[in-house]
Amino acid sequence: MAQNRYEYQVTGMTCGHCEMSVREEVGEIPGVDQIEVSHETGTLAFTAAQPVQDDVVLAAVQEAGYAATRA
Repeated sequence: MAQNRYEYQVTGMTCGHCEMSVREEVGEIPGVDQIEVSHETGTLAFTAAQPVQDDVVLAAVQEAGYAATRA
């Protein structure tokens, strides 16, 4: 099955704990896999076997305490 790749810019992350918080919240979205988060570059990337709506991802990042925009 084809994987869709998604990339976002996340603002406000400063450490590994921030990365873990974002990874945890985004990981709860159904179908999301292979999550990559970097506080150094401010990026979030993941793959998903099914389409994922931006507002769902942005809400998950916000729940972790940060803001994001689609890259």
